[in-house]
Amino acid sequence: LHYPLRRQRQMCIRDSHYTHEKNPVTAKAALTTIEIIEKENLVENAEVLGKYMLDQLNSLKNKHISIGDVRGLGLLIGVELVLNRKQKTAAEDLAEDVLYRCLGKGLSFKITMGNVLTLSPPLIITREQIDLSLQILDQCIAEAEKAAGL
Repeated sequence: LHYPLRRQRQMCIRDSHYTHEKNPVTAKAALTTIEIIEKENLVENAEVLGKYMLDQLNSLKNKHISIGDVRGLGLLIGVELVLNRKQKTAAEDLAEDVLYRCLGKGLSFKITMGNVLTLSPPLIITREQIDLSLQILDQCIAEAEKAAGL
């Protein structure tokens, strides 16, 4: 469930009697985190940069035959790798190859369901960092596709 930040703060304050009794530092840390998220407009940043990232990844989809689909919400994005777009055959070995190539170039992410590159950058990421990350991803997908004969 997604609650507006004000509602999350109210819930945190309401429920902090338990954490406050056990650990007031935890309650303060939670409230401070919410305040920083609000003050630095991190939710809005995630929405704007997430849309930008999805647009850029959809451009890569047009370039790479192995990208079957791109989906996301905010800065949580999945890039599905397939062997065949029509049949949607999962490209698990290709996804693993892309992951290790990216790790070698300093880009880290997880693989979900065997063939979905799960990108979840920090909320403070910049557009320049996204561009660099997508350049690395683009290069590594190209290398992996070539190695796989796609």
